[in-house]
Amino acid sequence: MNREDILKRAQQENHGKDYADIEAQKSGTRAAYFIAVILVIIVDLVNGFVLGYVNRGMDFVLFTMAFVAFLTKYIKLRKRHELFVTIMWGLLALMMLALWILQLCGVMK
Repeated sequence: MNREDILKRAQQENHGKDYADIEAQKSGTRAAYFIAVILVIIVDLVNGFVLGYVNRGMDFVLFTMAFVAFLTKYIKLRKRHELFVTIMWGLLALMMLALWILQLCGVMK
């Protein structure tokens, strides 16, 4: 297999995207997720101090993002560790959803 064949095959596997584009997208996604985590923590802290409670809806969104990220990774890699982490994030997301619904219904603050 010569160099041109290897390059052609790599482009086909990456659906015509350049490796630099793929890495830039990954880097942007990581940065966006990091900023989202920081913002949720700040919003939770402000709500805790100002309102006296934390809105679990924000935490539900954050944990669901992590769940989807690890689910996608598990689907692609099929590693047992990724499945375990996916299940844990999914359970946390469901717990935050339940707490958020209880907050909306006025059962808890």
